[in-house]
Amino acid sequence: MHEFLYVYRLNDKLNNLSLPVTFEYTTHVNNINIGNVSTHLMKTLLLLCRPGFEKECAQEIQQILEIKGINGYVKTRPLSAFVVFESFEANQFLELLKQIKLNELIFARQMFASTGLMGNLPANDRITPLIKQFSSFPVCKDIFIEYPDTNEGKSLSGFCKKFTTPFKMALEKQKILQPDSNTDYRAHLFFLDSANVYPGVSLIDNSSPWPSGIPRLKYSKSAPSRSTLKLDEAWQTFFKKDDQNNYLNRKMTAVDLGASPGGWTWQFTRRFIHVHAIDNGPMQKELMDSGLVTHLKVDGFNYKPPKPVTWMVCDIVESPKKVAKLISQWLCNGWCTYTIFNLKLPMKKRYQEVQLCKSIIIEALNEHDLKYEFHLKHLYHDREEVTGFLKLLNHTVQ
Repeated sequence: MHEFLYVYRLNDKLNNLSLPVTFEYTTHVNNINIGNVSTHLMKTLLLLCRPGFEKECAQEIQQILEIKGINGYVKTRPLSAFVVFESFEANQFLELLKQIKLNELIFARQMFASTGLMGNLPANDRITPLIKQFSSFPVCKDIFIEYPDTNEGKSLSGFCKKFTTPFKMALEKQKILQPDSNTDYRAHLFFLDSANVYPGVSLIDNSSPWPSGIPRLKYSKSAPSRSTLKLDEAWQTFFKKDDQNNYLNRKMTAVDLGASPGGWTWQFTRRFIHVHAIDNGPMQKELMDSGLVTHLKVDGFNYKPPKPVTWMVCDIVESPKKVAKLISQWLCNGWCTYTIFNLKLPMKKRYQEVQLCKSIIIEALNEHDLKYEFHLKHLYHDREEVTGFLKLLNHTVQ
C-alpha cells in the first residue's frame, strides 16, 4: 500500500492546497492481473521533482490543467519526490503531452504519461506482466528506468541497473522498443520499490534527456566552488547542445553579480569569455591569473555597466522580489542580451513567490514593449531557489 497524504481536486482553490487530505492509494487497479484492464488507459500523469517541493509541483500542474479544462485530481506525499495527476477521462495524456511543455514547468524535472501504478509484481518474473502492459503502448526509441530522488529511492539504483538490460531485450524482442525507429516516444518505468512501478511513455523532445531529470555533471577541482554546477546545469537545461556556441563564445562579454569566489565566473573563463566580476568578497587567485576577469568591489545592486554586455548572471543571496526588479532593470535598460539568475525562495508560499517575481519581470518587459524568451526552472543543483533564463529577442550587443 502506498499512501498519498495530499489529494487535490481541480475545483479546489490554489490557496487551499496547504490543507492535507488523507487518501490511501492501493495497488489493485492496475496490478499484475490485467486481463480485464485496458492497457490503453493513459489517464495518469507522473511528474518528478525535488523532495520537499511536491506541493509546489502539484500547484503548478493543477493550475495548468485547470486552464486546459482537464478534470481530475492531484496526489502527492511529502518528501516523496513525485506528483501524480489522475484524470477522470482516459487517453488524454498521450495527446496532452504535446501541449504541456516540460520546459514551461518550473518544479517538474521529468514528465510522462502512465496507465497507473502496477503493484505486486512477482519477484520471480516482473518482466512478463510489464511486457503485457507495454504491448499497447506506442513504439518507443529508448527507455528510462527511474526511481524517486530520495534515500529510499536511491537504494533501488542497483536493482534498476540489473533490471535494465533484460527488460530492454524483452521489449526489443516484442518490437516495442525500436532504437533505430523514427518514433517520438520514450518508454519509462518509475519504480517505487521492486514490486510497485508506474509504466509510461513520454515525448522525447518534451521530456528531460536525463533519467529522473537529473544531470550527472562532473565537478572540476579547479572550479572555485560547487555553485559552478548550477550555471553549467542551467546552460544544459535552457540551451540545446547544438545551440550552445550561439550563446557562449569568446566574442562575448559578461558580468557576474555576486561573483565571489567565482564559481559562475569560472564557467565563462573556461569558454574564454571576459568577465567583470562584481562582488565585495574575494575571487579565487587562479581565476584572476587567467587574465579574463576584472574584479570590481562594488555592490551588485549598485553596479551599472559602462556599456552593454552579452551576458549578466546573478546569484546574489537577497529577497527574490529585489532580485526580480534588478533583472528587470538590466533588461529594460538594454544592459545585457541574456541573463541567468537565481531567486532564493522563502520557507512558505514558495509557488506564490515565484509567480509574483515572474509577474514583476514580465510586467516591466511588457511596459517597455520588449520581445523576450523567459524560462524558470528548479534545477537539480538548486536547493531553496529557482533559476531563471531570459533572452531579449532582436537585441544584440555591438
